[in-house]
Amino acid sequence: MEIFVERGVSRADCAGKIQEECGPWFNILREKKIRMGGFLGIGTHEGVEVEYYIPPRALKTQAASAPVQFPGTPASASPSVAMTTAATAADWQDTNGSTLNFEEAKKRVLAAAGRDPEQIVSHVARDSSQQRILDELREIKERINSGAEKKEEHPSLMRMGQMLKLNDFSERYTAAMLERARKEMPLETLENFNEAQDHLLEWIGESISVYEEPPSQKSGRILVLVGPTGVGKTTTIAKLAAVYGLGYSGKPPMPVRMITIDAFRIGARTQIETYGSIMDIPVSYVDNRRDLRRELALYQDETGIILIDTIGKSPKNSAKLGEMKEILDACGSKAEVHLVMSASTKTSDIEHILRQFEPFNYSSVVLTKLDETSHTGNVISALAERNKSVSWMTDGQDVPNDIKKASAVRFLINLDEFKVNREKIEKRFSLEEAEQLKWS
Repeated sequence: MEIFVERGVSRADCAGKIQEECGPWFNILREKKIRMGGFLGIGTHEGVEVEYYIPPRALKTQAASAPVQFPGTPASASPSVAMTTAATAADWQDTNGSTLNFEEAKKRVLAAAGRDPEQIVSHVARDSSQQRILDELREIKERINSGAEKKEEHPSLMRMGQMLKLNDFSERYTAAMLERARKEMPLETLENFNEAQDHLLEWIGESISVYEEPPSQKSGRILVLVGPTGVGKTTTIAKLAAVYGLGYSGKPPMPVRMITIDAFRIGARTQIETYGSIMDIPVSYVDNRRDLRRELALYQDETGIILIDTIGKSPKNSAKLGEMKEILDACGSKAEVHLVMSASTKTSDIEHILRQFEPFNYSSVVLTKLDETSHTGNVISALAERNKSVSWMTDGQDVPNDIKKASAVRFLINLDEFKVNREKIEKRFSLEEAEQLKWS
């Protein structure tokens, strides 16, 4: 004797379903309460599961319509669904072993159930067995979607990803750029790689934020440089002193003063004194908050810009960073604080440096030693991800020539493997920005 299982909201409901499938000749052996419906355990309701069998006499008289339990079919499936599921398992792959699409599978399942695929909609409302078939189809479709292999990436997208990786862009930045390309680049653009990479260059340029200097003022501007040891803060201070003291981009020279709190590093005082003597720019030394406040009170009104050099601190030494911040608090909230960071900094250290100097509320980043690295994607990525701008860029020790205002153009023309249309890029990111490359 073969045992079958049916589920419903009640015993009567189960009996009705069995009679619909098998006719009046069946016997229910036992029943139990179960939870039905829902998704991942949510939204379930109480139901009944019954076990029944077809008497041998009924099997003889209705052999053509007798239900059969196929191996591998869940015990809870009704006879018609069990038959349908078995047909699906057999037909789900074609003779070549490849996966059929959902519509083809649907037709085969409905055919196995003895239904016309074109008329199923008109019958489903009055035939509960068809609803169960459709439920099976939905489950099969979900399995297809969850187990289907990813579509092969377009060659242009693959190549762009390789170029971004070559230039040390972060994985998160690269993934975001490629996702944008998938959404915004039509197929005809992807087919023309030069056009595709031009779009990518523009997007990279858009992600580079350039610091906007405050409106010109006659006096009282304070600019502070902070950063790790060895990134070139003192040399950068001297370069900025020369730029503002000599004038740039048609702007007139202004009175400049340098203040340093780096009186402890060997040779630091001699170095900045030498620069000040050559450029005829006064230099002051302080080592505490009170003295810094006094220097600012004495010279701020008569000086166009005061440049403050600080002691290089390891970003891992939080206590020392806190002491330096306490001194710099004397500058007040209007001071412009810039974080100096070497372009050759290891990718793993960039994020740590940006985060550890956050308490100084730096306005932007000065990028030094561009001549010591060939890839800057890691810097572009880190700044873009933290919404930080770039103010100046340096690429050598020569004062004042080896410093330029930050420019997206400067970053883009130095990217490896990209074919850069210089004229197009300069038009896209403004003539004024392109002119800033001509400081030297």
